[in-house]
Amino acid sequence: MNSRLQSRNVSVNGHRTSLRLERDVWEALEEICEREKMTVHETCTHVDQHRKGSSRTAAVRTFILGYFRAAASDAGHARVGHGRLAKRERSPKSQGVVRTGSLLD
Repeated sequence: MNSRLQSRNVSVNGHRTSLRLERDVWEALEEICEREKMTVHETCTHVDQHRKGSSRTAAVRTFILGYFRAAASDAGHARVGHGRLAKRERSPKSQGVVRTGSLLD
C-alpha cells in the first residue's frame, strides 16, 4: 500500500471540504464509485450522512473496508490463496512479516 497521503477536494452535502487518504484508498473509493455509478462527491455525501461519531476521513476508510468485506466470498478467498498465513514459515529477511503466495506479498 502506498502510505503517502494525498489531499483532494470533495463536495459533501453541498459543502467543499478536503480528505487526506492514501493513493490506494483513493483508488478503492474510485472503484466503488464506478461500480455504483456514483461520483466521489455523492459517495462521500452518503458516507457522511451515515457516519456515527468518527471523522469524515475515518468514516470513508471504514466504508471502503466494509464495502469490500461485504463483497468477499469464501470461494474468492480460496481462489487467491487466503487462509494459509498461519501455515507459512517466517523468513529471516521478513523481520516478522509472514509471506504468502497471495495478494499479501
